Amino acid sequence: MAMSCSRAMRHIVVPMEVVGVRGYAAAGGKAKKGAKGGAAADVPKASILSKEIKSTTVVGANILKDGADSKVLPDSEYPDWVWHLLDKHPALSEMRRKDLEILPYEDLRRFVKLDNREQIKENNAVKAKN
Repeated sequence: MAMSCSRAMRHIVVPMEVVGVRGYAAAGGKAKKGAKGGAAADVPKASILSKEIKSTTVVGANILKDGADSKVLPDSEYPDWVWHLLDKHPALSEMRRKDLEILPYEDLRRFVKLDNREQIKENNAVKAKN
């Protein structure tokens, strides 16, 4: 089903302005040889947001056209799992060196997932060589 939809989508013509694809520059607008162009464009712009707004709102989190950026809440308002998102997990090679029977359940699940992923990559590499 997905293949037939993707084949049908190939023939839809979308204007470049909608997609956001840039075209080539005009031939008359070439820079001089040896000139360093774009130096002024490389300088970052100063932020127009005050420090107070930056510390009380999540700037850029809004994905809706008419919505507003959400406010930063106190730590007690967030669920516990949020504070563990950036915890370091052991690498696959490190887990292979350990005894699998003493690994915690979450690490064991992660080991199986990463090991399966690596096996799939190896099998695909062998098939690609043939």
